[in-house]
Amino acid sequence: MSERQRLAKLLRSCARNLLLDHGLQVHAAVLNMGFGFDLIMNNDLIDMYGKCSRVDLARDVFDRMLERNVVSWTSLMCGYLLEGNAKGSLSLLCEMGHSGVKPNEFTFSTGLKACGVLGLVENGMQIHGMCVRSGFVWIPVVGNATIDMYSRCGKIGMAEQMFNNMPFRNLVSWNAMITGHTNEGNGRKSLVLFQRMQEQGEAPDEFTFTSTLKACGALGALHGGTQIHASLITKGFPISTRNIIAGAIVDLYAKCGYLFEAQKVFDRIEQKNVISWSALIQGFAQEGKLLETMDLFRRLRESISKVDGFVLSIMMGVFADLALAEQGKLMHCYTHKVSSGLDISVANAIVDMYLKCGLIEEAERLFSEMRVRNVVSWTVMITGYGKHGLGEKAIHLFNRMQLEGIEPDEVTYLALLSACSHSGLTRESREYFSRLCNNHLLKPNIEHYACMVDILGRAGQLKEAKNLIENMKLKPNEGIWQTLLSACRIHGNVEIGREVGEILFRMDADNPVNYVMMSNIYAEAGYWKECERVRKLVKTKGLKKEAGQSWVEIDKEVHFFYGGDDTHPLTEKIHEVLKEMERRMKEETNYAFGLRFALHDVEEESKEENLRVHSEKLAIGLALVCNGVEKEGGFIRVFKNLRVCGDCHEFIKGLSKILKKVFVVRDANRFHKFENGLCSCKDYW
Repeated sequence: MSERQRLAKLLRSCARNLLLDHGLQVHAAVLNMGFGFDLIMNNDLIDMYGKCSRVDLARDVFDRMLERNVVSWTSLMCGYLLEGNAKGSLSLLCEMGHSGVKPNEFTFSTGLKACGVLGLVENGMQIHGMCVRSGFVWIPVVGNATIDMYSRCGKIGMAEQMFNNMPFRNLVSWNAMITGHTNEGNGRKSLVLFQRMQEQGEAPDEFTFTSTLKACGALGALHGGTQIHASLITKGFPISTRNIIAGAIVDLYAKCGYLFEAQKVFDRIEQKNVISWSALIQGFAQEGKLLETMDLFRRLRESISKVDGFVLSIMMGVFADLALAEQGKLMHCYTHKVSSGLDISVANAIVDMYLKCGLIEEAERLFSEMRVRNVVSWTVMITGYGKHGLGEKAIHLFNRMQLEGIEPDEVTYLALLSACSHSGLTRESREYFSRLCNNHLLKPNIEHYACMVDILGRAGQLKEAKNLIENMKLKPNEGIWQTLLSACRIHGNVEIGREVGEILFRMDADNPVNYVMMSNIYAEAGYWKECERVRKLVKTKGLKKEAGQSWVEIDKEVHFFYGGDDTHPLTEKIHEVLKEMERRMKEETNYAFGLRFALHDVEEESKEENLRVHSEKLAIGLALVCNGVEKEGGFIRVFKNLRVCGDCHEFIKGLSKILKKVFVVRDANRFHKFENGLCSCKDYW
């Protein structure tokens, strides 16, 4: 073996084993022996530096080369892509086009991967076209990269077309298509492909099992997932040493609500990584197990695993959903101490947390300080403004994001239409919905139509709302009909309400919300026989509503209440202060219990005699006990898992007037800011 061959072999070994220090020594030897301008040696150096995450050194070698071939260009493109600089990789492909060097199948596959990472489907289509013209399109490495690119760009139909037309498929082809369907939310198609590939003699590998388990988790298909788990055990697959697949199994059980089984698999993993920790933390968080989630996060921090942006975003999501502002602030401080705290996904999660905790000024400050914003950053802020009833601010931000070169996606349009709905901006909502419908890159989905139905319902245009549902190209779902039924209840339209109710009874016969809304419509119109008939149906079917729960954070401690709850140690004092408030409100504002809400409101938690102990009133009562009734001014923030009931809404309005305090209540729909006897929702929620 010549000295040149020996050095080349050493460089390839360094690249394969990521031995940067050894690679630097070999590079020095290459120069000392006069191989500094050797084409093959330089290509090996570029490859080694790229794989060892030193693309800057790879670029130095590349720039000094007197001669370059397709391997030189492709190796550097791969280095940029491995470093996470997909844009740099694509720029290099453009440079290569002007150099006279023709790309090969590996160049094209790298360019397609870069387009997939960046979501640049139009650029990806251009490269796909080049592959067709140059004859590389059916080479497996190019075909697989094309499938992956279209899948990542949300064009799953084009990915499927490419897959079906391939004359030869290998394991990577099947994995790319299964992963594409899984990521797109088409879990059933993933499972069908998983079965087909085995029928055609292709043996699944670790990546196939991982994607298929994720599909089962997303579908809640516990039986299918446990079959795969059992199959892996039977075949002697070393699950405890394979972090990726172990994490997928933990994720499966956690998503299906089987936390004990998830914990068991997790405990057996020998070298736990951030993927398995994330799966378990997310599982406990989704089940609302705050203490266990916090404990897992503490253990993660104490372990050798590095806390990544995904875990930080999960934790922020927990605090956002439960509106735990103080814990959220502490986590925000923690993000400054870790490198992953700089991730844009973490910054977006922090902004979302502050908005969901009702701290809109904090959210605005953080948003303005962000050095980089993506479409999610703007969408989070627009959503927050909408929930707070600040529709005009949401519109201003929507227009501003486009001036700054960020194009809105379907979720951004949904956030904007929702903001228009909460603020009653009917004209503006029509304008932006029309823009969405005429956008050749985006298509309105059922949620966009539901927003328009809600907006028209708010304006009392119920017939137009019903026509919109009946004439849209999409198939109506339960949610959009429920939106119209809610509008019928608010406007007391029994005729349309009865029609919509019958549709919902056929579509979603076991959902108690539909029956409760219909009984409310009949009761408020005085149709007592129909009301009683619907209530009997609920009893016969054994349906039960979700229990109303409210909570309030006082001195960094969260206090939870259900309707009629008497378990709190300060219950007696809470009742006393609420009775005193009722007495004062009757004298000063002529307040009277809204008895119709006790009988049949959507979110009603108990009967007439229990109106005083609705969960939101108990939470407010505790805040008044702890903070003092006589002290004027200040904010009291309360959170509820359901829609705030009508009586409580009137009660808090009156309370804000007599106590001269501001009450902020977040319910399932939006934020209500009560001040001086008025609510920001203008009594439509």
